[in-house]
Amino acid sequence: MIHHYSGCHICDQCRTGWPQICENKVPDIYGWTAHGAHAKYMKCAAHTLVTLPEELSFEAGAAIACGSGTSYAALRKIQPNGSHTIAIFGQGPVGLSGTQFAAAMGARVIALDISPERLEMARRFGAVETINPVETDAVEAIRELTHGRGAHYTLETSGAPQAINDAVKCLRLWGTAVFVGLGQPTEINLASDVIFRQINMAGSFTFSTNLMEDCGVFSVDRGIDVGSIFSDRWALEDAGKAYDLLDKQVGGKGVIVF
Repeated sequence: MIHHYSGCHICDQCRTGWPQICENKVPDIYGWTAHGAHAKYMKCAAHTLVTLPEELSFEAGAAIACGSGTSYAALRKIQPNGSHTIAIFGQGPVGLSGTQFAAAMGARVIALDISPERLEMARRFGAVETINPVETDAVEAIRELTHGRGAHYTLETSGAPQAINDAVKCLRLWGTAVFVGLGQPTEINLASDVIFRQINMAGSFTFSTNLMEDCGVFSVDRGIDVGSIFSDRWALEDAGKAYDLLDKQVGGKGVIVF
């Protein structure tokens, strides 16, 4: 697998597996500021390589190197288990893999999205309850499903301002919200929504090389079909069609195969 960042290699962040927050330079990001995939072969620095367990396919490795690894790292910040309810806002590739991993960790998952197709995928991935925020008040629905108390944890993956606010408001006292979605700025009432309710909020920016490798091992040990996140497979010459479908935001993740 390829960790898609390359920093200075010598600062504290790089040496602990976090080159994306390199202290000495703006990191190279494969597929963005440096050449990435969309080709049969890709040249990358050797230090970006992370062990792929033999039991996993290269497609699964590609998922872990992107959205699946991102959701796994976010969940590791809160460590949900069988005594917890977690509401996951957004069921795109990151949210769906978060549903998959959180369910494998034993948590009761409530999945939220405005796409019926994605909510159906979330149920297959282990969500016990699904909510479409267009059809119902998300905060009220989550409280009804948790005896009026609210979720222990939330994972926000959509970046939508309303979802960000709801991810805080639907928490029970002492709850924790983790944010990975990038979107429009929003405002949260720190007094009534956070301070007076003892709420914790954490940001999570992709994953480290160590967490990336750990995600692969976790997937093997728990028998998680990481590759099932791919709802569509494309040939390289059909990449344009792949992006047209991606823009509709109705399915899982797409992958280009050779």
